[in-house]
Amino acid sequence: MPYVINDKTLALLPEQKQTKILEMDKKILSPDSINKIIEYNCNLNASTLEGRRKGSTYLIGVSYKPPIIINESKGIILIPTHSSKNPNCMWFNLSNIWKYGLNNKHNVTIIFKNHQKLEINLCYYVFDKQVLRATRLESSLRGRNNKKYL
Repeated sequence: MPYVINDKTLALLPEQKQTKILEMDKKILSPDSINKIIEYNCNLNASTLEGRRKGSTYLIGVSYKPPIIINESKGIILIPTHSSKNPNCMWFNLSNIWKYGLNNKHNVTIIFKNHQKLEINLCYYVFDKQVLRATRLESSLRGRNNKKYL
């Protein structure tokens, strides 16, 4: 059974044909691909990865590298670094990112809420754009849930 993404999940990182999962207090190596893990978690929440992509596109108008809602009730939104078809694509749980910035190697350093640091080889502006998209999606969901329909 694939890994269940939860509120302790920090990141899903490609590790050859496996997935390295960073949690608040441990690291897990899953034999499953990242896409299989994400698809499984979308299915657990009555959708598919493609359905979640379409939903994100509908809500925020982004069709390339959209953030994915894994579990709306728990506020779990994943941010991709690349196209999900790219084997180097990493996924980050928006709710566990405390801050991030450009480091002296011109890469991104992410600091999670548990103060764990992760340096990734990615342009800062690409990562920042992805975080902003995920934040827009989160805001769109919150706004939609707060509206009263007659």
